Amino acid sequence: MWGRATRPSGRAKLDRRSPSEGNRLAFEALLLQESIAMNLVINGEARDFNPPLTLAALLEELGMKADRVAIELNRNIVARDQWAKTGLVEGDRLEIVHFVGGGLF
Repeated sequence: MWGRATRPSGRAKLDRRSPSEGNRLAFEALLLQESIAMNLVINGEARDFNPPLTLAALLEELGMKADRVAIELNRNIVARDQWAKTGLVEGDRLEIVHFVGGGLF
């Protein structure tokens, strides 16, 4: 049976095979993962971040405006519509280029 079983004492005992136990273990694994810093190299500078992290979340953490940058991840340009779906891992190398406007007129 999935879920909780009632003990004679009235206290619930969690069934080891239950989905809620799997969810708890997955949550604990995520917390452990988040407590371990992930090293990324951004424009040649090594920096530590807490995983999990996507390109979109990285830009937000760095305080950069998404409409004014281009990102190269491990020597491949990543399309802007893929930033929220692109996860970063230990050792990734990024080049982030800022667009600057200007001129006389």
